[in-house]
Amino acid sequence: MNLPNSLTLLRIFLVPLLIAVLFSTRVPDREIYGTAIFLAAAITDLLDGYLARRRQQITTLGILLDPIADKLLIAAAFISLVQLDPTLVPAWMVVIIIGREFAVSGLRSIAATQGYAIAANEWGKAKMISQVVAVCIIIVAHKYPVIPLLGWPVNVRLLGTIALWTVVIVALVSAYTYFVRFWRQVDDGIKQRRTEPGEGRDQGLERRRPASPARE
Repeated sequence: MNLPNSLTLLRIFLVPLLIAVLFSTRVPDREIYGTAIFLAAAITDLLDGYLARRRQQITTLGILLDPIADKLLIAAAFISLVQLDPTLVPAWMVVIIIGREFAVSGLRSIAATQGYAIAANEWGKAKMISQVVAVCIIIVAHKYPVIPLLGWPVNVRLLGTIALWTVVIVALVSAYTYFVRFWRQVDDGIKQRRTEPGEGRDQGLERRRPASPARE
């Protein structure tokens, strides 16, 4: 078990801890502790991929666990927020956010079976950043709706609403870019096969073997 994989497993173990803290009535300032736990888990998401590439420790276990850990963390956080503060976090918005995660994962699985690899793009990274920012703001807003800053009251709940809408918009745009790239790759593959007559069926199957996934 190398360091990157250990960080990925740590992120998975932090998920139930996050839920327990957010809904525990015995933990004082649970929102503060919940925010700290979520941020620590999000930081491991940055570190495990970086260390895996830097140390050349990309493994099959890491490739499988990394996206699972990401989706568990995001799904657990947003579903918890629906129960914690349903007026600030509507369930339909969380359905869109989580549905995007599963839709893109399914798309990548289909692409892999056809021999295509859909790498992460800038929209995917922006999606993750917006999710982390939104979750942190909303958790804090549940305890501190208004925070005085430099003598001016800051409406934290309003900031949370803006951040949540940003997550939804970025998630939809990100999903659209993945679907467009997937369709273009499939369409280009079909056109290429049509312009290469004389190849046998076995050769066509060889070309469509799944590509090895890369850790993001």
